[in-house]
Amino acid sequence: MTRTVYYTATSLDGFVADRDDSLSWLLSRQSDQEGAMGFEPFVKGVGAVVMGATTYRWVQDNGGPDAWDRSRPAWVLTHRQLTSFPDADIRFTAADTREELLAVHGELVAAAGDLDVWVVGGGPVAAQFAEAGLLDEVVVSIAPVTLGGGAPLLPARVELRTREVAQNGEFACVRYDVVRPG
Repeated sequence: MTRTVYYTATSLDGFVADRDDSLSWLLSRQSDQEGAMGFEPFVKGVGAVVMGATTYRWVQDNGGPDAWDRSRPAWVLTHRQLTSFPDADIRFTAADTREELLAVHGELVAAAGDLDVWVVGGGPVAAQFAEAGLLDEVVVSIAPVTLGGGAPLLPARVELRTREVAQNGEFACVRYDVVRPG
């Protein structure tokens, strides 16, 4: 069954990027990409991705065209005019309402097939999906650093149930199920 998963890393004080949108605090940390809740096993189970404009622009600015994973389709929630990576299946959408987000989610699930949908990067997109009742799981790797401000992990009230806890290198990793009302 396809799940919609917010898979990310955060500082101990709950930020996914610092005040300058930098990830230097994260990229300098040691972890095993194949280890407990590691990136490689996770991404093998992903069939489609969704992100906001800030995350998309970060990839463009920091990784260049060769950094884009062309193996799966991506949706970018944005009101900006953005350029696409060459030869990539990227769909830009300004989905604002719950109905529009439900339609985008339906496209994501159809594209993912038997695999999962990955909510990449920023907390605002994860919050939109959670508030629309579309987020199933949160997997977060917590780095041993505080940033004192920046882009918040998940700027919405979301009830979670702990399913798994592990250590991977310097990170404390936690897998949560999203608890839906009722």
